[in-house]
Amino acid sequence: MRLYDTARGEIVPFEPGPVATLYSCGITPYDAAHLGHTAVYLAFDLLHRRLLDLGHEVRLVRNVTDVDDDILRKARELDVFYLDLAAEEMARFDATMDTLGLLPVYREPRATSAIPDVLTLVGALLDRGHAYRSHGAVYFHATSFPQFGQLSHLSRAAMLELAAERGGHPEDPAKRDPLDFVLWQPSAPGEPSWESRWGPGRPGWHIECSALAMRELGQTIDLHGGGSDLVFPHHECEIAQAEAVTGRTFSRHWLHVGMVRLDGVKMSKSLGNLVFADDLLKQCEPAVVRTALLSHHYRQDWDWVPGDVEVAADRVARWRRHPGDDGVVADAVRARLDDDLDAPGALVVLDEAAGSGAGVGSGAALLGISL
Repeated sequence: MRLYDTARGEIVPFEPGPVATLYSCGITPYDAAHLGHTAVYLAFDLLHRRLLDLGHEVRLVRNVTDVDDDILRKARELDVFYLDLAAEEMARFDATMDTLGLLPVYREPRATSAIPDVLTLVGALLDRGHAYRSHGAVYFHATSFPQFGQLSHLSRAAMLELAAERGGHPEDPAKRDPLDFVLWQPSAPGEPSWESRWGPGRPGWHIECSALAMRELGQTIDLHGGGSDLVFPHHECEIAQAEAVTGRTFSRHWLHVGMVRLDGVKMSKSLGNLVFADDLLKQCEPAVVRTALLSHHYRQDWDWVPGDVEVAADRVARWRRHPGDDGVVADAVRARLDDDLDAPGALVVLDEAAGSGAGVGSGAALLGISL
């Protein structure tokens, strides 16, 4: 299998051991999963399925950010307890992913379960001189980690621009450097708070994933990823936090999924330009929705158009006329998946096989498409 690696900027062999350890950044459960989220988890599901088919044991961890600025703000707006909101939305999310045919993940840990791990990691960063206390918060000092930027390969100016756009607050006067980021912060009145030796507060944005990935999978994992909008700052900061403490490679491979747009604009909860997966599943059967999403390569940014489901429905109908299990077709699907998870190419294999009268059932099953 060969996959594109974000850090190296090229397609390279992906060769995990008998136990493949994968970590996917999960949702902040304050609203339903839109198609941008769904595309990420579907790409990881495709990788999960192929690794199982190759004989690996797969340990895929997908976290749940059940405490951060977004969920606390939404809970205040709704006048509900933030964990009640998280529980409601996670039940909705899990039902949607199950209906769409995603395999169960190995673990789905919550950020609130990681507070002891976060406190240990922050303490270690302070002890090693990579973090400092300021104005009641603890910050990671980016210039203390010379490899900062090794994933995104961005210039300092570009990093500052993205930090401002994505909640990094480079203008914060408490920072020694604008690229420094929060590890631990004081809680505002009414927000959840945990005791620490730096004062009561809650975790920053990035620290939970470093803590959870290492707790669940070890200091070095085979593959980490999520949406391409997480390359910087989130994943860049994860690397810095983890490697500054362990001195080891945090993840051997980085996989990022392209953005899904609506009318040319990235789907975003803040903009409200969303198409929700559970709404689509009320209109179309899961095999059709899954096929529509898989018709776009995982690394590609693409625009959602309603006609995608019509095309997908026609494809599924044609495949169902040839449900047999042709091993040659299945092997051709495997070859496409091993070429950087080329799902669109795998769908073409099914199209051509059905057109020639060959059975496509086992090939479709490799893609998680139930015929």
